[in-house]
Amino acid sequence: MHILILGAAGMLGRKLGAAITGGALPFTRLTLADVVAPAPVPGATVKVLNLADPGAAAKAVRDRPDLIFHLAAVVSGEAEADLAKGYAVNLDASRALFDAIAALPGYCPRLVFASSLAVFGAPFPKVIPDDFHLTPRTSYGTQKAMTELLLSDYSRRELLDGVALRLPTICIRPGAPNRAASGFYSSILREPLNGQPATLPVRDSLRHWFASPRAATGFFLQAARLDTGLLGPSRALSMPGLSASIAEMIEALRRVAGQEAVDLIRHEPDPVIQAIVEPWAEACEARTARDLGFTAEESFDEIIRIYLEDDHPSRPQA
Repeated sequence: MHILILGAAGMLGRKLGAAITGGALPFTRLTLADVVAPAPVPGATVKVLNLADPGAAAKAVRDRPDLIFHLAAVVSGEAEADLAKGYAVNLDASRALFDAIAALPGYCPRLVFASSLAVFGAPFPKVIPDDFHLTPRTSYGTQKAMTELLLSDYSRRELLDGVALRLPTICIRPGAPNRAASGFYSSILREPLNGQPATLPVRDSLRHWFASPRAATGFFLQAARLDTGLLGPSRALSMPGLSASIAEMIEALRRVAGQEAVDLIRHEPDPVIQAIVEPWAEACEARTARDLGFTAEESFDEIIRIYLEDDHPSRPQA
């Protein structure tokens, strides 16, 4: 099986590539592609391409990969700040990819797309059901929702075999902050765990839906193996996760790392970030995904421990 990861230089792309080369999926060829060169992985081919460039999508699929992970995207905060760039990368490039696949006769790969809970918009029920209507409140959510609809339609027409995963906010993300509006959810835990100060830009009573990078990697692997005949006309699934308030996250940090870690967090309200994240989902039913074998963490203590095991700077190196 030839596997292609688009967006392979990002955090989830790197973890997914490592999992695949570690034996999580069988492959004869693995291609890692992104706008910057992904880190070399033994047994993988690296390509530099911008999916938004004319002709790039056709180049990406001309070797007919059997399985495509489409993780390439402009993140939420950047998509809201730069309307044209958000639509060019998150929607137009995705359609170019789908059309490039459709243009190859007899070709119908499995395509796993990284979507988002931003496809939903307030007002919400306490727990969002799997069939909740799509009324995004941001450009990023709109771009993801439109791509989900395209994915389902191209799958209906048997031009590709798609699965869209509505990811929870992934926490704790390793490395430096990106331009995602949700980045503070990781930084208020990651930086104190690394002995550094962190800024909380929103109220601590804000509740949201989370999963670890380890769980997210598992989501993509499960989607690759999934019998898509079980999905019906909609190819989008809300992923399992953990509902927690920021105050509960901080209490978990106190239990795992002590008061000295909590003391490194300072509250500095940011109305721009608060306006983006306030309408986001607090909890999802995710019953369909759970029935199909997708799993996530059940406590924030567990999410913190996963970061310490997998990504903390002091962890033993492989």
